[in-house]
Amino acid sequence: MTPLPEGVRLDLDPSVRAFRGGSVLTGGFPGRLVTLTKEGMRAVARLTGGGPVSEADRRLGRRLVTAGMAHPRLAGDGGSDPGASVTVVVPVRDRSPSLDRCLAALGDAVPVVVVDDGSHDPGAVAAVCARHGARLLRRPRSGGPGAARNDGIDVLDSELVALVDSDCTAEGVWLEALTPMFADPDLGAAAPRVRPRRHGAAPSVLDRFADARSPLDMGRERGEVGPGRKIRYVPTTALVARRTAMAGGFDPDLRVGEDVDLIWRMCDAGHRVRFEPAVTVWHDEPTTWRAWFGRRFRYGTSGAPLARRHPGRLAPVELRAWPSAIAAAGLGRHPAVAGAMVLVWGALTARSVRGRGIPFVVVLRWGAAAAGWTTVGLGRALTMLAAPAVPLAIGLRPRWTLAGAALVLAPPLTEWWKKRPALDPVRWSLCCIADDVSYGAGVWAGCVRSRSFGPLLPALRARQWAAVADPVFDATTGAVAVV
Repeated sequence: MTPLPEGVRLDLDPSVRAFRGGSVLTGGFPGRLVTLTKEGMRAVARLTGGGPVSEADRRLGRRLVTAGMAHPRLAGDGGSDPGASVTVVVPVRDRSPSLDRCLAALGDAVPVVVVDDGSHDPGAVAAVCARHGARLLRRPRSGGPGAARNDGIDVLDSELVALVDSDCTAEGVWLEALTPMFADPDLGAAAPRVRPRRHGAAPSVLDRFADARSPLDMGRERGEVGPGRKIRYVPTTALVARRTAMAGGFDPDLRVGEDVDLIWRMCDAGHRVRFEPAVTVWHDEPTTWRAWFGRRFRYGTSGAPLARRHPGRLAPVELRAWPSAIAAAGLGRHPAVAGAMVLVWGALTARSVRGRGIPFVVVLRWGAAAAGWTTVGLGRALTMLAAPAVPLAIGLRPRWTLAGAALVLAPPLTEWWKKRPALDPVRWSLCCIADDVSYGAGVWAGCVRSRSFGPLLPALRARQWAAVADPVFDATTGAVAVV
């Protein structure tokens, strides 16, 4: 395993907990347990604090980063430049006012290539490019954002490519913060956080909802990106990538979901991808509910094509035996059975981690959390893919009313509690349900169109020793990982 670059310091992930005097660490995603020797404990202290760091320390640091238990610390004020050249590629189709704002924010510190993807008014796009000194490429007909980005990347000779959509405002500091990360030779791409731009002084309900649930916003927690991780993908709305890591470029046959496909192919090729929310860019979100739900529907249609390219990764929910059984007992109004199963599961897990100083109450908390997140995952999948069946089932079996309500309301209320958006729980829940139904309708449409039904089938996973990290719902792929 390649050691971390020299000079890198680490921050432990908030999920990490120490036991047995600091010699046992749990955390990350999926949940991991690491046992450290005394020298390993000292190495972690040096990596997270100060003092000289050896190559062995940096190898341990790499293992912790790979496990999602630690993260490289961003250098202050952008850090030192690793010497990598970078060029910005901006795909655009019309939207010349947005392009003007985008190029003005980028400035002239790095070269910019704009790819006109078959605009109806190419003259307006050309005028904006000339005003800002950007190189312009023009496609005779629209091929989608992926094809446009490919054309831009093909003419570059810089080591790094910075992708920025034309409706995105990325000020120059974002490159100063992200490009030093490429001193790590294993890093293939790094993404900033994409936040919605506010419209007007008094935000509407849609503005407040978008601020907390934009599908382009990967949240406030940094980490490694890829299938099976807490952050499963990052959008290419704003992304810095090593050009050699983008071999093959975007799939031109994908008009939506092309960014998920690219990120997963990069990970499969052995490149690391990181999300760094300390760096923020701003994006224009839809200004009407019709446009918002239309975009969610389009995103949903990418599920089936992605499932064909990445089998097994687009399941609407991942289930493991014990958490699923506990959740089923709870939903079936058998709390005593569910409690007994938590105790049995806890005893089995405690046995597997015996001697590591982990209190039994912590193990029980893992079991309860895993069952809770399974319920949330099942509820989200039900809302997205079978919402019309809920009232029908309740009508046929009135005793299912409580279970149906719990499944439908658990996901938005849990999300509200974690995010605390600027909306009351009732309006937030209604917006979330409508959002999920719109996405699910797109999933169904894409599956019927392509005759591929992978995104409709749950994934059954083998038992894992402990649930030490919260799973996160993926708003684009619609997946919930439950440990």
